[in-house]
Amino acid sequence: MGRAFEYRKARKMKRWGNMAKTFTKIGREIIICVKEAGPDPQSNSRLRVLMQNAKAANMPKENVERAIKKATSKDMENYSEVVYEGYGPFGIAIIVETATDNPTRTVANVRSYFNKFGGSLGTSGCVEYMFEHKCMFKTKMKDGIDLEELELEMIDLGVQEIFAEEDEMIVYGGFESYGAIQKYLEENGFEITTAEFERIPGDTKELNAEQVEKIEKLLERFEEDDDVTNVFHNMKID
Repeated sequence: MGRAFEYRKARKMKRWGNMAKTFTKIGREIIICVKEAGPDPQSNSRLRVLMQNAKAANMPKENVERAIKKATSKDMENYSEVVYEGYGPFGIAIIVETATDNPTRTVANVRSYFNKFGGSLGTSGCVEYMFEHKCMFKTKMKDGIDLEELELEMIDLGVQEIFAEEDEMIVYGGFESYGAIQKYLEENGFEITTAEFERIPGDTKELNAEQVEKIEKLLERFEEDDDVTNVFHNMKID
């Protein structure tokens, strides 16, 4: 098992701790997805997975249907996905992913959070190179599956790592391999329960307890913002 497995084990950062925040996040992802590829889940593969994500989060079906309807409305605000990069205190690299209908508001907020905690908002690409952008699928485990053989079979699709976590199978691949991996899993009878994108740091930086506490306060501040969908960093987590 490689870095993705270790990263997943270690990454205990609080994410989407309350349902309202989770539903807002998924709803915005659905809106963006539908605007890009249409409201039919049969022809929109990303929408199929987002609907599974919503189900796994216990998001009511009517909330999903409302988000799809909003996306097809002429009066709907245009949400865009914007990524911000910067450094927190102690040189910790941070990537903040957002979905926003007002980038001016969002960038002002993100900059203020960095500044308040002794960090700084950087330019595009300033820390992205420190992370690998990956797709991650979680499926229900099928009986009789040999994970090593499956990994070898899927390697040409861009799969980098497969491992078991309790009664589920976790599949990691390159960001650009998302579509091919999803298609294989669906066509071979794997039930996808969730799928998302992660940014895994190439190296992590170790801090003392007091420094970790300060970084965690900054991360929590980002995550409290309704426009923020994900936050990634290279701080080592025990």
